[in-house]
Amino acid sequence: MVFSMTKPAKSENQVLVVDDSPIYQHLIAAYLREWGFKIVSATNGVEAWEILRRPGAPVLALLDWVMPGMDGVELCRKLRNQEGREGYVYTILLTAKNSRADLLKAMEAGVDDFLSKPFDELELKARLLVGKRIVALQQELIAAREAMRAAATYDGLTGLLNRREIVECLNRELTRGRREKHPVSLILADIDYFKRVNDQYGHMVGDEVLKEIAHRLTAGVRAYDRVGRYGGEEFLVVMPNCDLISAFTRADEIRGLISRKAVQAGTVATSITISMGLAVANGMSELAPETLLHQADLGLYKAKQNGRNRVEQIDEAQSPTHVRM
Repeated sequence: MVFSMTKPAKSENQVLVVDDSPIYQHLIAAYLREWGFKIVSATNGVEAWEILRRPGAPVLALLDWVMPGMDGVELCRKLRNQEGREGYVYTILLTAKNSRADLLKAMEAGVDDFLSKPFDELELKARLLVGKRIVALQQELIAAREAMRAAATYDGLTGLLNRREIVECLNRELTRGRREKHPVSLILADIDYFKRVNDQYGHMVGDEVLKEIAHRLTAGVRAYDRVGRYGGEEFLVVMPNCDLISAFTRADEIRGLISRKAVQAGTVATSITISMGLAVANGMSELAPETLLHQADLGLYKAKQNGRNRVEQIDEAQSPTHVRM
C-alpha cells in the first residue's frame, strides 16, 4: 500500500527564545534577526512546552533558567523525557547563575550548552551555529535510518513490501486469524509470458510493466489487504477476514483490471495478463505460512496449465506438473 505523510514546516533556522524579561527578549531577537534566524518567542516554560510539542517546532531553543510556571531546567528535563519525539531540540541555557553546581544541575537535566548573563553576542552566535550543525547531523542520521528501514521493508522497484515483509505479514495475519477465528486468503500471482516482454522490448520496459502491475494490484485490493513482490514477476496478496468465495471474486476482479487495459511503457503498449493461485486458511486450524504458500503455488501452476489469465484454487493433495512461462 502507498502512504503519504504531510511534513511539518522546516524548523532548522528557527530559534525559540524563552525569557520573561522584555529587555532580554528584545535584545536577543535583534541579534538573531541580524544573524538570519527566525524567532519564536515565549515568556514562560509552560508556553514554551506547548510550542515545542507542535509539528514543525523550532529545533534550537534559548532558555532562561528562572521563569514563572516552569523554569528552563525543568522544561529541558521534560523535553528529554518526552516519549515518541523524533527530532532533537538543541538547548542553550541563558542565566545569571554561573557556579559549577548550577552548570552540573543544568547538564544533568539535558541542557546542551550553558551561557551566563550578561553574555557576549559573538559567543552566543558561535554556540548557536554549533547547535545548528549538531541538529543537522542528527537529522541526517534520522534520514539515513529511515532509508535503511525502507530498503529493508520495501521492494526498490515497485514500492511494494518485499518478500521477507509480505511473508511476515502473512504470518501475523494467520496468527490473528486463529485467535479471532476468521479466515485469511492468499493470492500468488505471476505475470504471464513476462520473459517475452523482456526479450522483445528490453528490461527497461519490463521494469515499467512490473511497476504498473504493482500499481493495479494495490488499486484492486481493500485498504487493509497487503501486497508484496514475492520475487521476479511474482506478487503476493494477503487478504485477512476473506473467505474462499470472496477471495475468488476479488482475485478475478484484479485479474480483469490488469488484462483489460494495455500497459504503456514509454512508446510501447503491451497487453499483460496474470495467472493466480488462491489458498485460504479458515481460521479454525493451525496452518503454517509455508503450507498456505505451497497451496497457492499449486493453484498458480494449475492456472498456467489451464491456459493462463485465470484464477485457480487447488487442494494440497493435488500436484500438477510445474511449468511456468
